[in-house]
Amino acid sequence: MELRDLETLMHQFVGSKGWYEPDSPKPQTARNLAASLAIEAAEVLEHFQWREEASHPEALAGELADVALYLLQLASVTGIDLQQAILDKLAHNQTRDWPVP
Repeated sequence: MELRDLETLMHQFVGSKGWYEPDSPKPQTARNLAASLAIEAAEVLEHFQWREEASHPEALAGELADVALYLLQLASVTGIDLQQAILDKLAHNQTRDWPVP
């Protein structure tokens, strides 16, 4: 499945819940999505609190999926081509010097 296919499925789900409607109790603004992304990323950390490995990999998978979905949606509502942004960032990182500790 392509990234754009996942984005389409994500928009279909959000639309089916009515969250794109102007009077939605969960407005899908860039700010709200960025906050939700940060909150979900913090929930990923909970799986590693006080341990080196996740104690429940299946639950971790769900949190990682939440992060990915919010990331896809945030990129989409802000008009960012996430696939291209990732490719551009990888290309940029190839040109960087990485200090050796």
